[in-house]
Amino acid sequence: MLTDYHTHTERGPYTVPWLERFLAVASERGIAEYGVSEHGYRFKQTGHLLDNPWTRERRTEDLDAYAEMIMQARSIGHNVKFGLELDYIPGTEQQIAEFIKQYPFDYVIGSVHWLGDFGFDLSEMRNQWSLRDLKQTYDEYFGIVTSMVEAELFDFIGHPDVIKVFGDEPDDQVFLREWYERLAELFEQHKTVIEISTAGLRKPVGKLYPAPDFLAACAKRRVPVVINSDAHRPEDVGADYDQAIAFAKQAGYQTLVTFTERRRSSEPLG
Repeated sequence: MLTDYHTHTERGPYTVPWLERFLAVASERGIAEYGVSEHGYRFKQTGHLLDNPWTRERRTEDLDAYAEMIMQARSIGHNVKFGLELDYIPGTEQQIAEFIKQYPFDYVIGSVHWLGDFGFDLSEMRNQWSLRDLKQTYDEYFGIVTSMVEAELFDFIGHPDVIKVFGDEPDDQVFLREWYERLAELFEQHKTVIEISTAGLRKPVGKLYPAPDFLAACAKRRVPVVINSDAHRPEDVGADYDQAIAFAKQAGYQTLVTFTERRRSSEPLG
C-alpha cells in the first residue's frame, strides 16, 4: 500500500482534466491512495488564518472551486482524497479549528513555513538566512512545531524538518539530536502522525525529510508515518519513493497511515 497525500495542483486550473494528469502518474507509480492538499493561503476563505504581504498577493483562489474539482472527479469514478495544507501560526488555533469544520476534508496537513514575517523556504527571502543565527532559527522553528503538535488540530505534520530546505543546517549534532528526541516524545504523547517527504531531494538541501536521526527517534517511539512527495507537478507524484520506502523500512517501519474523512487506519508498507 502506497499513498501520496501531499500534492498540489495549483499550477493549473481547478479542473478534472488537469487533476487527471496527476492521477495518471500516481497510477503508473503504484500509488493506491492519491490526495490533493492545496496550500490554504491561496484561498479567500482562509485569509484570516495567515495574512501578510506575500500571501495577500497570492490569495486569488476559491476553495469551493477546488472542492468542486475533487467532487467532480469522484463522481466519474476517480479515487482521490480531499486535503488541505495549512500554515500553523501560533495564536490562530481557534480560527483554524472552526475553519476545518466547514469542509469535508479527508485530512488536513499542519506545516510551519513562517517564523514571524520570515518565509524561510521562499527563494525570494533566502538572503535573510545569512542575517540569522542558525541555532536560534532552528529553536524558533522547532518551538512552533511543538506548539502545533500540542494544539492537536491536524491529521499529520508536513515535512517536519523543512527548516533545512536550503541546506542551512547546524553543525552541532548534539543540539539537533536533543530536538529530535524531544519532538519524538511529544509526537508519541499526542498520537501525532508525521510525514516522510521526498520533496527535500528536489530542493537545495538534497535530502529526505526528516533527517535519519529524527526518523530513528520517531520510530523508537512508534510514531506513525505517511510517505508523500509534495508534488507541484504531475511528474513529481510518487517521485523517489524507492528511497523513501527504503528509508522507512531501515528505520523499522512496516506500516503507513491512511485517511478517510479524518479517520486514520494503518496499512502494510509496500
